[in-house]
Amino acid sequence: MVIAVAGGLAIAVADTTATRTLQDAPQQPSEVAVVISGDPGTPPRYAVPDFVAMNPEAADVAKTISQVLWDDLAFEREFYLIPRDTYSTIPTARTAGQIPFASWRELGADGVIFGSVQRTGNNVRVEIRLFNIRTQQSVFSKEYTGTATNPRLFAHIASDEIHQQQRSLRGVARTKLAFSSDRNRERVGGTVQNRDVKEVYVSDYDGANSRRITANRQLNIMPVWSPDARSVAYTSYRRGYPDLFIAMIYDGVQQEPTKGGTQNWLPMFSPDGTRIAFTSSRDGNAELYIMNRDGSGIRRLTNHPAIDTTPTWSPTGTQIAFTSDRAGQPQIYVIGADGLNLRRLTTAESYADRPTWSPAPFNEIAFAAQTGPGYDVKIYDLATGVTRQITFGEGSNESPAYSPNGRHLAFTSTRTGRGVQVYTIGRDGRGLKQVTREGNNYTPSWSN
Repeated sequence: MVIAVAGGLAIAVADTTATRTLQDAPQQPSEVAVVISGDPGTPPRYAVPDFVAMNPEAADVAKTISQVLWDDLAFEREFYLIPRDTYSTIPTARTAGQIPFASWRELGADGVIFGSVQRTGNNVRVEIRLFNIRTQQSVFSKEYTGTATNPRLFAHIASDEIHQQQRSLRGVARTKLAFSSDRNRERVGGTVQNRDVKEVYVSDYDGANSRRITANRQLNIMPVWSPDARSVAYTSYRRGYPDLFIAMIYDGVQQEPTKGGTQNWLPMFSPDGTRIAFTSSRDGNAELYIMNRDGSGIRRLTNHPAIDTTPTWSPTGTQIAFTSDRAGQPQIYVIGADGLNLRRLTTAESYADRPTWSPAPFNEIAFAAQTGPGYDVKIYDLATGVTRQITFGEGSNESPAYSPNGRHLAFTSTRTGRGVQVYTIGRDGRGLKQVTREGNNYTPSWSN
């Protein structure tokens, strides 16, 4: 989808089918650069009424964009989103000049988002304006044009731009999740075990627009995003043993950096995308290795009779956290990317696995810890050495993965009793959202 946005800057945008171009149009002269505030100590209260369909063909697109924008803005919890079912008493404005500011103020809104949608064939023009209720001034005004193929993308872009302008926050509405799933209910052929096929899927951050990126009817598991969000590395058993593959999802190209012959699994890109840490048994034992993205320059990082696995890079690319059972049970360790300064992090856990290092500005590692018959997600603060727990025994909760702004984690849970599903939650343990609902879904990874 090609989208034009007010302003003058060319931005690359990835939708679910291809990489397109986002271009700005001239800035609205009436826009006043001001941040909307709420009452002291409370977040601003926003209302997002249904967008106006300027012609009948635009009705469905308008409804989708307004609902998704409400959801996107609510997700970061920087604003209080007034429930949409309370808007029925407020007259609908067909133009921005008809907005009943007094009625919105009586409802308690500090800001209201007015949107209109015009559709011509498969082309759409969307105008979105954020008004300060007290001053009746427009503080955000953008026009987006593109196709109606993915109307949710209009909302995602607007949400991220409003968060940036109003809260100086990088939103995650345009980010994506990768995960493996058995939702097709196929069986792996040619094996003694009767195993379900697992394929790699990607979706929007909220689970919408899910699509499969592998289709070989084998075990394709443990996907991870590259830092540029254009590639997914994963482990596949398509050769009968685990090996690493990289899917260039917008180019239709697949790379095989380890080139077969040995067992390799659990890849993890370095923060700059030039290197991959992974586990391999090429020397007879499961150890950590680092290689360049193209498979060159392989070097061994650990050397111990125990199993060392699940590497995760620090934001600076100078350290790697991983799981090892060298103490008798799996625990979390950190080692320098040069192989020096090994140290154990978790000392109070009976079983700790699947570490994931947070992006800056946070300095913490999330992991899955055994807490009875199942697991819960805990977070280790590297500055203080303090561990806090953010899930509490509702099912088994595993495989945490941070959002690119560090404010949320995706993880898997059995809490519904209907298989393994992907959820997101704030790093403070609030704001739980279910992302997947079909089949069993595993090891999520969150794109930049």
